[in-house]
Amino acid sequence: MNRRGLILSVLALGVAGFGGATWYANRPGPVAEAEPVAPELADALIRPYSPILGPAEAPVTIVEFFDPACEACRAFDPIVKDIMAEHGDAVRVVIRYTPFHGASSEEAIRVLEAARMQDVYRPVMTALLEGQPRWASRGAPPPGLILEIAATAGLDAEAARTQILAPDVVAILNQDRADVATMDIRQTPTFFVNGKPLDPFGEAELRRVVAAEVAAAQS
Repeated sequence: MNRRGLILSVLALGVAGFGGATWYANRPGPVAEAEPVAPELADALIRPYSPILGPAEAPVTIVEFFDPACEACRAFDPIVKDIMAEHGDAVRVVIRYTPFHGASSEEAIRVLEAARMQDVYRPVMTALLEGQPRWASRGAPPPGLILEIAATAGLDAEAARTQILAPDVVAILNQDRADVATMDIRQTPTFFVNGKPLDPFGEAELRRVVAAEVAAAQS
């Protein structure tokens, strides 16, 4: 399920609250430091094949459990971009696929993997999120629409029709589904910063935790 209350606040006002749930997610004041995930879950949090945005060796890692059909993921995308721009080479984002929206999510993920093979991953992700209202309706999207949108961002759609069926893409989808279950991910986006779950959830808290980790890494 998407964070419906949160998405309205992020899209409309950025950091403004929407009802009690969003106030809770973004409430001010000190919060307890989250504990890192247990060592036995480390492999399920990040896989060697996981897409990376930003410098591969950055000292601060944001893991995002991400569904391209998720409205809240769409709303948080510019926020994540802004955080990366603010901290430069200190921050990277690792994407974990979380296809909670069925056929539309899976098709978009397959197209993203084709985009990765063609070195146009980030532009295609941006295009799919910007075009999300057109294709992420209930049920399967109109045939060819996701590829058509991706092609506007530089994807070779003809080559992608073969690439989306590659065994490696199927394996990535299957492993990410298994890891989502292992990590007990129930909503998208779900963030971890240097192995610590973002709790409470919210833009202000994500910015605060990332800034704190960057400061610690640079001290």
